[in-house]
Amino acid sequence: MSGLGDTSVIFDLDGTLVDSEPNYYEAGRGLLAEHGIADFTWADHERYVGISTLETVTLWKREYGLRASVDELLADKNRRYLDLARTATRVYPEMRKFVELLAAEDVPMAVASGSSREAITAILSGTGLDAQLRTVVSADEVGRGKPAPDVFLEAARRLGVAPGDCVVLEDAAPGAAAAHAAGMRCIAIPYVTGQVDAPEFATAGLLLRGGQGEFTAQAAYDWLRGAK
Repeated sequence: MSGLGDTSVIFDLDGTLVDSEPNYYEAGRGLLAEHGIADFTWADHERYVGISTLETVTLWKREYGLRASVDELLADKNRRYLDLARTATRVYPEMRKFVELLAAEDVPMAVASGSSREAITAILSGTGLDAQLRTVVSADEVGRGKPAPDVFLEAARRLGVAPGDCVVLEDAAPGAAAAHAAGMRCIAIPYVTGQVDAPEFATAGLLLRGGQGEFTAQAAYDWLRGAK
């Protein structure tokens, strides 16, 4: 047993382990531009941080009156994103250290993301994180995406651990809400700093108001030891 007892750790991927939001923005901006929406800004993109790609394009179809089907939009956005993800995804250095610290103690770990399975696999293999993070759940594989708890509960099931023994790392309000609904503790590292006071983040056991700039592997590990 590790120094963290029975604790297991579940990571969100985008904006938590890796800085992939610029790639999602570029993929979405290109898709919408092709459909005649030429003024999609980063501020517009931030409204969709933390929800699945499927839910995002479903909202876009309604909000922008897009003619293409949801399936077509989803496939196009995923294709654009994958082209970027395979070659240009940066791991947050302290997050990589944290993963390595947990792996050295044989702490059970999983990734639970709103991205497609293909996108998650491409990022983990492209960054080398797949060496430590072998249990992966996509929101496409469960009934409901975040803020529903399904993806985190499925991750716990695949790890063979109780939800109450899991700690989730999340950057977005829907993910923090999903962790709370799953009965899991949460370390929240807000990606969009303007959302730091969102009520969903108030349920987190540890809220790093400064986002990734405030996160360190050792401090997170020490918090886990104290919170177990």
